[in-house]
Amino acid sequence: MITRDVAAFLARARACARDFGPATARAAFLVSPDGFGRAAESASDNRYMAAGDSAFDAARATQEHRRLQQDLAQDVPVFCFAGLPGAPDGLFPNNVFATVPGRLVVGRMRHAVRRREAERQDIRRCFTELMGYDECDLSAQPHPCELTGALVIDRARGLGFCGLSERCDEAGARLMHEAFGLRATLLFDLAPGEYHANVVLAVLAGHAALLCPRGFADPDVVAAIAALYAPHALLLSSEEQAGLAGNAIALAPGRAWMSARAEATLSAVTRAGLEAAGFRVGSVPLDAIEAAGGSLRCCVAEVF
Repeated sequence: MITRDVAAFLARARACARDFGPATARAAFLVSPDGFGRAAESASDNRYMAAGDSAFDAARATQEHRRLQQDLAQDVPVFCFAGLPGAPDGLFPNNVFATVPGRLVVGRMRHAVRRREAERQDIRRCFTELMGYDECDLSAQPHPCELTGALVIDRARGLGFCGLSERCDEAGARLMHEAFGLRATLLFDLAPGEYHANVVLAVLAGHAALLCPRGFADPDVVAAIAALYAPHALLLSSEEQAGLAGNAIALAPGRAWMSARAEATLSAVTRAGLEAAGFRVGSVPLDAIEAAGGSLRCCVAEVF
């Protein structure tokens, strides 16, 4: 099922057992911020990106990125590819590459500056030749589908939550639904000015959800997702959203990773809700990286 019908999706989702696959990844990979800088094309529809080249500190971004790899490795093996020349925001690989068990999915980026990332043969060959994955290449077709930026996935139940914007249209959403083999995907419009669903929604190990209500065009969508993950659906404030607390990920049961800036915005209610859901917060300073308009979850490509 792939639908905009909130009630139909909720009925189907509630019938899905947590037997679709592992709730969290077995490994993760990053891409180094070599050549880190402001990508003008990406800035055109990313309101979280800092204005002006002076806000971009490549040396500090590299230091933060090394710390990120070290810290995430507490939960899963984490490996890192070198950055690609001419790809200033290529450190966000989850928009371009994603996996299901035995399959690498390559997405189609909206902006030309990011499409060159999908051409990387080193990443493709690592999965296909070294690890024996099949490849599902969506990069050459015309519909934008920016993978786990646009599509938040509950891996345990095989559910997708796809936020439509200029970076993912309905045809692209259908292609991703099929590529990931999902049981059901809910299509919804993001609020004006939002570019990716994973900035306003996180599903943590198939067990809890962080939602930024102002990031959704339709409050009924927020209510449905909250009902599905109740009592562990946490609605984030505008301050928490601005701090990118919705851009979180669980790489292992029991820990939710986010940036240090995001953690600093968490209210006592959100912290208590995460604790009640069985999650402690892990955070990494990413101020320099966040100038590029993404945060911790955007840096992480999961390996299933």
